[in-house]
Amino acid sequence: MATKIHPTAVVHAGAQLDTDVELGPYVVIGEDVQIGSGTYVGPHCIIEFSTIGKNNQFTGAAYVGMPPQDFSYHGEHTRFTMGDSNIIREGVSLHRGSHATSLTSMGSNCMLMANTHLGHDCRAGSNIVMVNSSAAAGHVQIGDRALISGLAGIHQFTRIGKFAMLSGGGMANQDIIPYVIAQGDRAKPVGLNLVGMKRNGFSRETIKSVKHVFKTLFFRGLLLKDAIAKLRAENLPPEAALILDFCEGTKRGIARPRRNARELETAVND
Repeated sequence: MATKIHPTAVVHAGAQLDTDVELGPYVVIGEDVQIGSGTYVGPHCIIEFSTIGKNNQFTGAAYVGMPPQDFSYHGEHTRFTMGDSNIIREGVSLHRGSHATSLTSMGSNCMLMANTHLGHDCRAGSNIVMVNSSAAAGHVQIGDRALISGLAGIHQFTRIGKFAMLSGGGMANQDIIPYVIAQGDRAKPVGLNLVGMKRNGFSRETIKSVKHVFKTLFFRGLLLKDAIAKLRAENLPPEAALILDFCEGTKRGIARPRRNARELETAVND
C-alpha cells in the first residue's frame, strides 16, 4: 500500500516515510524524522528528531522526540529512537536525549498506556508495559518485560531490572533488581514475580536458582558484596547470574526488602 497522509497533516520536507505509513488528521512530522513501514500515527501527534521502526501504532495526541526537560539543554542535536510493533496510547510523551548522551531509546513490542512519560536519556528495553500515568524521569533504565503499573514513578538514574514489576503508585528511587515485585513509596521488593517467570517459560530449576540468589542477597545476614562473592563461586544459570551483574552495576544502590525477613522468605517460597 502507498503512504497515506491526511490533508491536514504537516510533514517536514526532509522527513522520510516508508511505504504503508498512515498519518491521521492534524499530525505534525517535524525535522529529522524516519518512520518505518506499516506505522500508523493518529490524530494530533507530533513527532520530531526521531527514528520510528515498523508497524508501530500511535493512537493520538502523543508527543514523540520532544526537547528534554533539562535546563542545561540548549538545542543540541539529539534523538529518540524506537523499534517495531510498539503501541503508544493517547497523551504519551517520549522525550529525546539531552546533551549528556544525545539519545533516548525504546525497544520493540512495548505498550505505553495513556499519559505515560519516558524522560530524556532513558534506555527502555523490549516488551515493556507502562500503565496509565506512570512516568520515568531522565536517565532511567528499564529492562525487558518489566511492568510499570499505573501512577508509578521512577527517579532519575534509577534502573528497573528485567521481568520486574513496580506496583501501582510505587515510587522507585533505588535500583529494583530483576524478577521482583516492588511496591510502596521508596519502593522495595515484596516478593518474586513468579507468575511472570512461569508465563515466560522459566524452568522450575531456573526459578529455584533465582529464589536462591534472592534469599542469599537479602536474608542471610551478609553484606551485599560478600553475598555476591559467595554466589559468584556457584554454578548459577545465566538467568540467576543476571541479578548479580545488575547489583554490581548499581550507582544509586539496590532497593532491599523492608518486611520481616521470615515473612518475606515464606512469601517467596509460595
